[in-house]
Amino acid sequence: MKKLCFAVLLAASSLVHAAGEAITVYKDPNCGCCEGWVEHLRESGYKVKAVNSEDMSAVKKRLGVPDELASCHTGVVDASGQVMEGHVPAAAVKKLIAKPSVKGVAVPGMPANSPGMGKMDGNLVTVDFSGKAFSKD
Repeated sequence: MKKLCFAVLLAASSLVHAAGEAITVYKDPNCGCCEGWVEHLRESGYKVKAVNSEDMSAVKKRLGVPDELASCHTGVVDASGQVMEGHVPAAAVKKLIAKPSVKGVAVPGMPANSPGMGKMDGNLVTVDFSGKAFSKD
């Protein structure tokens, strides 16, 4: 029983830790939906530093974002270097942080049912950088 309680406490503490992670977001200075996504992350407990960039394609290339998964902004978990491309929901960010073997995840394009774009409806699919489904929120 003690082992079970310890496992539950350990799991809970890692989730709490994940929500407080520092994330750097590279974004176009003129994009309002990027600001919406930054606010979504902050409301979810992440510490976000937003960096305006006039050359987002260079940022994406440097961080290894596949061209076919590109969106308007790119986030990096400061501690692990894991990458989030586009309007990735906070729940998927938490899942990413819990799986350090995953290099990055993306919500390609600018779907209307994503954070920063519109109301989420439970049908938003986040993919990993190989294009495989990672999360549905």
